[in-house]
Amino acid sequence: MSCAPNKKEVDFLVINANVYTVDSVFSTASAFAIEDGRFVAIGNEEEIQNRYTSSRILDAEGKTIVPGFIDAHCHFYGLGMNRQIADLSGTSSFEEVIQRMVAFQKENKSVVLRGRGWDQNDWEVKLFPSKERLDQLFPDTPVVLERIDGHAYLVNQKALEMAGIDARTMVPGGFVELHNGEPTGILVDSPMGLVDKVMPVANREMQINALLDAQEVCFKYGLTTVNDAGLDRDVIELIDSLQQVGLLDMRVYAMVSATSNNLDYYLPKGIVKTEKLHVRSVKVYGDGALGSRGAAMKASYSDKHNHFGAMVTTSEEVNHLAKRIAESDYQMNSHAIGDSANVVILKAYQSALQGKGDRRWKIEHAQIVDVNDFDYFSKGIIPSIQPTHATSDMYWAEERIGSSRMQGAYAYKTLLEKAGLVALGTDFPVEQVNPFHTFYAAVARKDSKLFPQEGFQMKDALSRQEALRGMTIWSAYSNFEEKEKGSIEIGKWADFIVLDKDIMRVPIDEVLMMKVEQTYLGGKQVN
Repeated sequence: MSCAPNKKEVDFLVINANVYTVDSVFSTASAFAIEDGRFVAIGNEEEIQNRYTSSRILDAEGKTIVPGFIDAHCHFYGLGMNRQIADLSGTSSFEEVIQRMVAFQKENKSVVLRGRGWDQNDWEVKLFPSKERLDQLFPDTPVVLERIDGHAYLVNQKALEMAGIDARTMVPGGFVELHNGEPTGILVDSPMGLVDKVMPVANREMQINALLDAQEVCFKYGLTTVNDAGLDRDVIELIDSLQQVGLLDMRVYAMVSATSNNLDYYLPKGIVKTEKLHVRSVKVYGDGALGSRGAAMKASYSDKHNHFGAMVTTSEEVNHLAKRIAESDYQMNSHAIGDSANVVILKAYQSALQGKGDRRWKIEHAQIVDVNDFDYFSKGIIPSIQPTHATSDMYWAEERIGSSRMQGAYAYKTLLEKAGLVALGTDFPVEQVNPFHTFYAAVARKDSKLFPQEGFQMKDALSRQEALRGMTIWSAYSNFEEKEKGSIEIGKWADFIVLDKDIMRVPIDEVLMMKVEQTYLGGKQVN
């Protein structure tokens, strides 16, 4: 016994595992040791057990372990807030939307009736709905129903009156839809803000419940870091306070909404960094969404003559913001769907970033890019993309923009080849939270119905290794966090998940049914 080496006592040992470390060479291991919330050793089971001992040991029984998933673009707070209102996702008709709203109001008796998740592209009649039924059922209660992408409202007459919206209302960066010269209740992009201004704000209890509800859902799916794409100062400070007192564990990379108040506060203040909160980016909206024909296109929509969508933020303001943000320590992350919005923002980035070094500015979505504009991504600009958008939109996208523009649409492999990496996310609650859907859509290019059989535009499919990197280390890199998370390596936070199947080897269609059995954040089990 006197010759036996002294073993180091650590907080936690994981053994008998199939570990994909997602390090630079995508190495595997079978065990690791954790101390003070970080990985201190990774290797084979025999060497780890010879060197370390612990009162807490997890025998993984051969199951697969990967780094905690990072959602590079989502709406964490929005997901939680949506759980406080009527869920309209998955509705197959406007009549079903009405039924859900009637049932919700019967149970909740809300002073303002809100819902989110409808998508007319999923209905047999693929036209925007109008407000007449809402006016009949809820004449004295304002009703605000948000489209699934967050870029259109259907509101009733009461809400229009409260917001002062009529047929003459004109707001740059969006439109009020009219029929026979009168508002239909559909508001696309900027006019939505007029309604928001007159609606009651959420109280603190609702906000806290929203954040905790969102955390529960995300930990269940193995997410250990979320990039929340657009938060105001009050919500960021609430997240920080809940983290500091131990009520909120989720790591949050916060993109500050580009309002004047937020910019005036955060840009001079500089980067905010704690163990679980990182505030160093600004979220700018370039244009609207393709589903509501708000995406800014170079040529008119194929299914709506002489309609080009719109820039939510004018090109002049995009350039002004880019120059202002470039003079700070902050990253600029810009929503760009249409080919016109993409090139406006890419050119603004190129101009503002000259001589600025490693800034890692992102294009959020990069959904439809003119084939002549892809080379802008070779200049250190990161595509932050959501693979399930491709498999949600594939049923109607070509009809909307035409076959020639589809060559640069949802072009994830091309973006990867140009930029050297892609950060992957879901855009939940626009899409489902489930990151296995992200992986499957990126690799198989199919939706949850296994359609299409041969995959959608397979030239732009990612490999399994690329998809897993995009959901872990590449997303960490896009957040300037690659030295602290995103892979299972010595010195990094022990954020990892135990899967029920081997994501790198299971038949690809089985990925959709995969589950996260355990989620660990800093070595602490959170699911």
